Amino acid sequence: MAEEFKYSCNTASETLEWIHAIINFIAPYRYFLDAHVVNFFKDRLWEAVDKEWMDCLQKESVENLLRIPSGVVQDHWPGSLKDFILTLRSLCLSREQADFQEFSGMHIASLSSVLAQGMNHKKKHEVEVLSALVSLVAKQVGARTIVDVGAGQGYLAQVLAFDYQLSVIAIDACSHHGKITDARAERIRKHYAAKMRKNCSEPRELSVPKTVTCRVLSSDTLKALSNSLIEKDHAGNQHMGNRSSVSQPSRFAEDILHSWSCSDSTLVIAGLHACGDLSVTMLRTFLECDKAKAVISVGCCYNLLSEEAICVADSCCGFPVSQGVKSAGVILEKSARDLACQSADRWRGLGENAGLHNFELHAFRAAFQIVLCRHYPSILLESPTIGRQGKALRRQQNQRILESNLHHGGSSESGEPRESVAFLHEYSSIQSSNSGESNAVDRCSLFAKFCESGLGRLHLPHLADTAYSAVWRESESYARCPVCSNCKSLTKTSCG
Repeated sequence: MAEEFKYSCNTASETLEWIHAIINFIAPYRYFLDAHVVNFFKDRLWEAVDKEWMDCLQKESVENLLRIPSGVVQDHWPGSLKDFILTLRSLCLSREQADFQEFSGMHIASLSSVLAQGMNHKKKHEVEVLSALVSLVAKQVGARTIVDVGAGQGYLAQVLAFDYQLSVIAIDACSHHGKITDARAERIRKHYAAKMRKNCSEPRELSVPKTVTCRVLSSDTLKALSNSLIEKDHAGNQHMGNRSSVSQPSRFAEDILHSWSCSDSTLVIAGLHACGDLSVTMLRTFLECDKAKAVISVGCCYNLLSEEAICVADSCCGFPVSQGVKSAGVILEKSARDLACQSADRWRGLGENAGLHNFELHAFRAAFQIVLCRHYPSILLESPTIGRQGKALRRQQNQRILESNLHHGGSSESGEPRESVAFLHEYSSIQSSNSGESNAVDRCSLFAKFCESGLGRLHLPHLADTAYSAVWRESESYARCPVCSNCKSLTKTSCG
């Protein structure tokens, strides 16, 4: 069996050894990595999976299936399957929680209600911890200026400015975010000013983040910003307002940043959920800019990293970054990066009902892909983002699932595809039924609604019900649910 965590990144050679171990492990499974999740069903990719594995997993409980991404195996599984999963687990990065007590002098303070306004619990926790860490590091390197890259609505920037009295430049590509940051900062400033007057305390100048709307296309942009921050004002220079908008990166330093000044000679580059290539740009800027003395980054959306061709030597794409990985010839491509962003903890945390919901809605999405291929083949090229929706709608869907699961005693989380809108509540009701025959008919009806919802979003005419049912009948071979504890048997969906 595979040994857990036998790899390390203590040295460059050990890191490269780990990288090559991962490359060798995934090499035989490229046909899975390069396929979108719907293609696993549509193209019958399960036929390439070891038959012994499939026979075993088709009879496995939902709970055990959801624990596979976390590297949990069962004693009765085939030895080759257990070895595969345990080897995979040994190649993963350790996810041990950091002990903040190790950071001498770091104090994590709870945010006031005015600063925490608009944050959910997760965001509030992240901002509290990261702002404390940024402040500590800035003090250690002697910096008073923080460049918040991908600042969004300015949550981190405002805490660093108001709570830690740091000079903050908040950069984001969205002008709307800049306006929200400025408006929010002004409300916070007024609150603190009124509080000082009420307490009759000695008035002090409140630090307010300066916002810049700019697409950070390369490390040159951040370097221009970083270098400009140490330029002192000349006599007669006129200060600009808090917010600046930049359309041409080449004019960034000359037209916008030249009039900004800072007494410090060093700065810290920080980012909370800097998306895709932005995190890589921050690292490159840290290496290339003398004024940047530290970089603190919590990246996200690694699937959106740009990927260079191996033959392009001087590319500044987001992946790969190191020469070691480049020399190994690693190519992931979009589907593999999407797969890499799946959270094992999230899957493991799903309850049985939400897990079944996930499995079947993946089957719905895959079968819908067959409908599109058969009746609207051109749309697959014209509209590659089928089914994507905004965060607001996503939150509404999760709330519906939460309310329904609380009613039925199920899990509060869900991972349903974004196409499922109109029938989510109805689906939850069907899940609680123990009648296999009625479930089969209802699932066929739900699939028709799924298709109508998807076609409507794509502005395509609806098809006859027989077209949907024909595809669903063909999909029986891959639309089988795992074992459900309610019925203790393998449920196979069918259509009428």
